[in-house]
Amino acid sequence: MIQKFIAGYCRIIGYLIAAAMAVMVALVFGNVVMRYGFNSGFTVSEELSRWLFVWLTFLGAVVALRENAHLGTDMLVGRLSPLGKRICMGLSLGLMLYCLWLLFSGAYEQFKVNVDSHSPVMEASMGWFYASAMAFSVLGAPILLMDLYRLVTGQIDDEHLVLIQESEEAPHGDVAASSSK
Repeated sequence: MIQKFIAGYCRIIGYLIAAAMAVMVALVFGNVVMRYGFNSGFTVSEELSRWLFVWLTFLGAVVALRENAHLGTDMLVGRLSPLGKRICMGLSLGLMLYCLWLLFSGAYEQFKVNVDSHSPVMEASMGWFYASAMAFSVLGAPILLMDLYRLVTGQIDDEHLVLIQESEEAPHGDVAASSSK
């Protein structure tokens, strides 16, 4: 049930990312056309694009977290026994949850400090700029908690004990060869 919930909000996040990208492209392209073609521009274009980019980055990180799409290396963990991999995965999930807490608490403090400050062009509360990190923390925590639950209850098989995705540029044969030695 929680996996359906996570899949649902990740799907919604995907739509939000697509919408943010479309708005950013329209704003930046429209601003370029207005500047070079009509010697004017949209004053809100740069600021709104910057805000959308920050939100897009944090929301994209949630989707990447769910799909284990962040790059990493398994040079050490790949050589461990299944028990060692489980221990490392549990430690890494715990550390990631702690990092989410640190990110949330720091962003919340910044939100409180900046909620009464307004952006120069849009006149929007600067607190919403920092709310993107809080949103990432809140949306990322269930994903990590689900992975931790699956690890503790033995629902993760030995082949999926590494939470990274190999680089697309890495030769796939070398990774398998070095892991089997």
